[in-house]
Amino acid sequence: MSLQKLTGPEAGSNRTAVAEFVLLGLVQTEQMQPVVFVLFLFAYLVTTGGNLSILAAILVEPKLHTPMYFFLGNLSVLDVGCITVTLPPMLGRLLSHKRTISYDACLSQLFFFHLLAGTDCFLLTAMAYDRFLAICRPLTYSTHMSQTVQRMLAAASWTCAFSNALTHTIALTTLNFCGPNKVNHFYCDLPQLFQLSCSSTQLNELLLFAVGFIMAGVPLVLTITSYIHVAAAVLRIRSVAGQKKALSTCGSHLTVVCLFYGTGIFNYMRLGSEEASDKDKGVGVFNSVINPMLNPLIYSLRNPDVQGALWRIFLGRRLLT
Repeated sequence: MSLQKLTGPEAGSNRTAVAEFVLLGLVQTEQMQPVVFVLFLFAYLVTTGGNLSILAAILVEPKLHTPMYFFLGNLSVLDVGCITVTLPPMLGRLLSHKRTISYDACLSQLFFFHLLAGTDCFLLTAMAYDRFLAICRPLTYSTHMSQTVQRMLAAASWTCAFSNALTHTIALTTLNFCGPNKVNHFYCDLPQLFQLSCSSTQLNELLLFAVGFIMAGVPLVLTITSYIHVAAAVLRIRSVAGQKKALSTCGSHLTVVCLFYGTGIFNYMRLGSEEASDKDKGVGVFNSVINPMLNPLIYSLRNPDVQGALWRIFLGRRLLT
């Protein structure tokens, strides 16, 4: 694949000289590409089907019209969006045997991925705050977690994530890309693009660390603080059954938080060499595929209310009455 460049006076300006990037994908051998296509198409169908089922259950089941499930419904929408930003383009490239992506499409993919993942980060924090209020402040729960508060938390999550995604996207446009143009990943992301820049990325890397600390560090501290108070409140419950009931509402959320922050911090809080990009592919699969696929399973398998709503959707109400 030849490197396409913009010609004329634009070449000497701050605009990039690279017109397209080559996404190397997960595997290099032709024999493995059909296997990868089938596996990831299956993962995409399972993830979208699972998350949309959770969303449908929340909408049709009155028992699930609570703040916790309001945030879970938003989380399901984000998971569908996150996997849709990365997987269908990759599957399309496998089908067409064309691995190129235009510069503008690459930036668009990066923007929407960071928008959705960033919103996910803040919503998980809102869910931790919801659990804190439900267990530690039950008498004032309905007041402090009203529908207005829920919508404000969701809107704030989207706004902060939008600012983060826009900041990184604009900052990336200040870099020059003169070649090579081969991205050792299956979607466009900051660490891999930094490696290809022919101008200094020091400011961009500092920005990534600084904003990453705000985007991940502050929500993580708030989440841990919430659960420290939750743990203290649970320990004061004398009944073992009461303790299990309180912890059951938090276990699923804690599992998702650990998966989300574990892979996210590994990917963005270190900027490795080209050899490290092979590990980044695995982390990218976790961030964009495995986590969204596991979330509906984690939240539904241990929740009888969600299970009941799903049975009503798939089998009909008459079979359950």
